[in-house]
Amino acid sequence: MSKPLFITLLALFGITSAVSAQGLAQEIGIYAGPVTLQSDFGERHNFDTNVGNTGFGVGIMHFINFSANNNRENYFTEHFKVRTDLSFSRTTLKHFGQWVEHKPNGLFAQQLKNMHASSSILGLGAQFEFSPFMKIHDFENSVGSLSPYGAVGFQASYYSAKVGSHLGDITLPANTPGKYLTPSDGRAHGFSTETGIALSATAAIGVHYKLTTMSDLMFETRFQMYSTDWIDGLNPNKDIYKENKSNDWQVWFNFGYIYYLEF
Repeated sequence: MSKPLFITLLALFGITSAVSAQGLAQEIGIYAGPVTLQSDFGERHNFDTNVGNTGFGVGIMHFINFSANNNRENYFTEHFKVRTDLSFSRTTLKHFGQWVEHKPNGLFAQQLKNMHASSSILGLGAQFEFSPFMKIHDFENSVGSLSPYGAVGFQASYYSAKVGSHLGDITLPANTPGKYLTPSDGRAHGFSTETGIALSATAAIGVHYKLTTMSDLMFETRFQMYSTDWIDGLNPNKDIYKENKSNDWQVWFNFGYIYYLEF
């Protein structure tokens, strides 16, 4: 495991140990669902791109619950939790949109149509979760209730991007549009098969459903903006190709199960 992720994991382990020592309650859970990677593959705001460049993600989560073992109610303990996540996603990528479907079906369209990539991301991070409408104690004592929430946080991610072309050597002008052969951001081309570390900001909205006294179900939509544009392995030179203006970002649609730990 890379050094930044190891340091983050060690810090989170230390926090969890400290929480146990303080007698605060904890929860653990799992989640999974589709993940769409918004990147330089495909046309922006295109339905086929959004659907076609969808992968799958899974994760485990841990909550620090300030309320469950605390009889001294205040606004913070009754409405906030701290959540840590370890997640993995993988997405295969292709070009979609008007330039791929262009008629007549010339060389440029064929080159785009035959480009492909995969992106695997292992993320570790934390977020604050805020439940504005219902106290945590009230939710925990009301089986069948719903509690909407919002969350913000960060992640450190290890990514692995692989790029190629079904036409053959992707470095050849006969197989790849010139836009992606131009040097970019310290790379020899506007594409790169590489691994690396990226930070990301996260924001989520979701809802908890009280399944039993000791367990919840969860549905969540999470947005994740990365600090780099190489997550998908594609990043045309921004100084030349002005349409390439945003870093890669991801949307998760998570379904999860949460279990309350007893100490």
